[in-house]
Amino acid sequence: MNNLDSLCQSRLFSGISPNDIPQMLKCLSAKRKEYAKDEMVVREGDLVDDVGIILQGSAQSTKLSVTGKQIIVSLHYQGGYTAVLTAASRGRRCPMSVQAIEPLEVLFIPIKSILSRCTKFCMVHEQLLGNLFDSIAERALELHDRNDCLIMPTIRDKVLTYLTRVMRETGTETFTIPFDREAMAEYLDVDRSALSRELAWMKRDGLIDFYRNEFKLLQKQ
Repeated sequence: MNNLDSLCQSRLFSGISPNDIPQMLKCLSAKRKEYAKDEMVVREGDLVDDVGIILQGSAQSTKLSVTGKQIIVSLHYQGGYTAVLTAASRGRRCPMSVQAIEPLEVLFIPIKSILSRCTKFCMVHEQLLGNLFDSIAERALELHDRNDCLIMPTIRDKVLTYLTRVMRETGTETFTIPFDREAMAEYLDVDRSALSRELAWMKRDGLIDFYRNEFKLLQKQ
């Protein structure tokens, strides 16, 4: 199968030999699907029965507020998932939409195939089940990280919380975030103009330095 490297990057197939994956995908009834830029992969309110693994491209999870404002919840890259929590929740409708940011290729695996016993790849399937639970926990923690930003009382606190997390994840003082200003405002759930003003004030106050989407924290948080 093409994109085997992408599957090896996925936590779902961690610890599984690349030689076993093609046959496993047949047993799991996995299907590949392509999406154009801006095309919807999942719509808010859909029933989702498949775990989606991104083979190529990137996507974003979004949610509409009660006022109709689009809010970016998270971003998904190669090896990442689409709607893994919803697929594992047995009948709950998806609380957000997933949209392709660029041309996207996704491998869908029915959740029931992962949860069912497999006689052909018994030990490997046990590994797959363990990886699924790890993947669910990872996704839940990603949402927890975003909530840490949202509960902050001011735009400055939201920005510092987000940038500090990215700095720790990258392990470098200077790092690039995956958002332009509009997307960053959506992710932090703030007004774009207010965000731009606050970033300028934070730079003036010696808290951060930045150029476009490259940032540096000047004071330890």
